[in-house]
Amino acid sequence: MQLYVIGVNHTTAPVQIRENVAFNSEHLGSALRELTSHDATEAAILSTCNRTELYCSAENSDKPLQWLSHYHKLDTSSIQPYIYTLPNDEAVKHAFRVASGLDSMVLGEAQILGQFKQSVKIAQDAGTLGTLLHKLFQRTFEVAKEVRTNTDIGANSISMSAAAVKLAQRIFGDISQQKVLFIGAGEMIELCADHFAAQKPKSMMVANRTLERGTALAEKISSQGIKAQAILLNDLPDRFAEFDIVITSTASQLPIVGLGMVESAIKARRHRPIFMVDLAVPRDIEAEVAQLDDVFLYTVDDLAQVVTDGMASRQEAAVDAEVIVTARVENFMQWMKKRDTVPTIKALRDQAELTRQAELEKALKLIQKGESAEKVLEALSNALTNKFLHAPSHALNQAHGDEHAKLEDVIKQLYHIKS
Repeated sequence: MQLYVIGVNHTTAPVQIRENVAFNSEHLGSALRELTSHDATEAAILSTCNRTELYCSAENSDKPLQWLSHYHKLDTSSIQPYIYTLPNDEAVKHAFRVASGLDSMVLGEAQILGQFKQSVKIAQDAGTLGTLLHKLFQRTFEVAKEVRTNTDIGANSISMSAAAVKLAQRIFGDISQQKVLFIGAGEMIELCADHFAAQKPKSMMVANRTLERGTALAEKISSQGIKAQAILLNDLPDRFAEFDIVITSTASQLPIVGLGMVESAIKARRHRPIFMVDLAVPRDIEAEVAQLDDVFLYTVDDLAQVVTDGMASRQEAAVDAEVIVTARVENFMQWMKKRDTVPTIKALRDQAELTRQAELEKALKLIQKGESAEKVLEALSNALTNKFLHAPSHALNQAHGDEHAKLEDVIKQLYHIKS
């Protein structure tokens, strides 16, 4: 079995492709069990707005890729140009870099580590982690901690949430007079709410599938002295026109904000602009909305330019981080190689044990017949010595030329024989 990472990310595929292979976290467990039932022996799936990656142990990469296509009802050829397949040491290095924030759209961002850990927990709960992936992820999180402890990779890092605020300020200037709508109530929306709340907007609203979770976030916002309420997603069409700024990030597989809803809102607002950021993959807002006048719609890919602030210092830190990653990859590959020799070592020990037991039985029978202990021990030691040395001696006698010289060196190394 080989270790593979198979996936797409923000550097290889646009959001239009990434949303087609994204996984809903609620369905990850069943998807993993399906993957490991036929196409892989171990698996975990990391699916965020910027990437979807399969981490798996499999005979080859073809079956997991075919499974990914089949699961999402896609033709493999339609996603193949965007897919990267990383085997063994490349897969290990990729995992270390992703968790350390070295492969993120925002270099050094910390949120990916929490997302990675959550994905591993889901795989563990689903029972799809074995010795190899368990060890890989254990080392991955250790490396991420080492990188963040010993480098400044996270310094001067601007998050996607902060980037959304900066873009809003470019449109409205001071956003203290704007009304903000958050669609969803997950981790990303909560981070965005904190950043927008710091700007003291006129009001903030949370629209969520369940009122309970939306209300909890609204209450948290209100505790910062800002007027905040919660509504259900079903109430959006009637309330959408009220808001100047819309930030959305849900796990919905279908768009929540359609073209018709926004067109109606623009008309009701008498063409006052609406600033919208869609942080979801798959997207929450229909792509056609971007074509409307008076609408400023940004996706996660559109935020790339904003998040480059402070990049220079983080790139310097990234050099040091890459050194750490490279060293740790080498350590992990040594562990993998040792793991591959376990069956051979076991077979060697089993064979030696069978030989020992056979000679021991002969010795016990001789003692039972009255032979002296000294004579029996002498015979036992000679027999064991001859049996254990027969295979290497025979192989050395049969070898010729370069093969003989190489085998002789190996035997000297194994038995610590000095020339």
